[in-house]
Amino acid sequence: MTAWPQKSSGDRGQLHYLWHLARRNPLFVTGVAVVAALVIAALFAPYITPYPQDALHGINFAEKLKPPSLQHLFGADALGRDIFTRVVFGARMSLKIGLTVILLSLAIGVPLGLIAGFFGGKIDEIIMRLTDMFLAFPPILLPLAIAAALGASIINAMIAIAISWFPWYVRLIRAQVLTVKEELYVEAARSIGVSRPLIICRHILPNVLSPVIIQASMDMGYAILMAASLSFIGVGAKPPTVEWGLMITSARAYFLDYWWTVTFPGLAIFVSVLAFNLVGDGLRDILDPKIRD
Repeated sequence: MTAWPQKSSGDRGQLHYLWHLARRNPLFVTGVAVVAALVIAALFAPYITPYPQDALHGINFAEKLKPPSLQHLFGADALGRDIFTRVVFGARMSLKIGLTVILLSLAIGVPLGLIAGFFGGKIDEIIMRLTDMFLAFPPILLPLAIAAALGASIINAMIAIAISWFPWYVRLIRAQVLTVKEELYVEAARSIGVSRPLIICRHILPNVLSPVIIQASMDMGYAILMAASLSFIGVGAKPPTVEWGLMITSARAYFLDYWWTVTFPGLAIFVSVLAFNLVGDGLRDILDPKIRD
């Protein structure tokens, strides 16, 4: 159970101490700033882009493949659509993908991990062998096979990624539960007759969430990258959806002569994944008592 120093006792003191720790990590602050910018871009895309119609079905062949300029900051694609506009709108889909994948993975992995770690025995054996079966596949192969079987769509791609991702959370939660369930406060709850579900929800789950939060923040970036990979292969997003991976695969035929058609969507993926990794590393430094102290 995480114990805060006396100088940060109370909610206000804890927040002050967390802010103090965050300021000591400029990379974490940078990651948070980039993620905040992505969220703002996703929420206000129609108001901060010069050609919002280009995110839907706007076509302007007079602007076809124009290079970056003041009129088109990131240039235009093969249909004359403003790439800057489409990259900004693509942040909406990418964040939606990342959040959905993480929530689905947590919804499956956390309960299974809690059950396996708390009850042990045959239940633990069955759950862990099930997760081992999923983990036996290479990271890209299983979601690719599932997405291809379900049919090419962004929803099926998110489901496929979540199915391949939940075993990691099962193992992470189980490892934490095996440690926490031996703590004195859990034993005390057992001794006074507290029910098992209540012990799990009230005493164990809150004390195993820190590593899950850290892992989930880092996995947001990987989920975005995986979804872009599936779209690039052809089993993810389909037109007219605005998604960074789909933008890259649609423009790859023009890359050698018109570099901007692929470069800026690729940079958006790179910056997003890097930002979430920086946030995850920073949260680990803040929430892990061994590192923090």
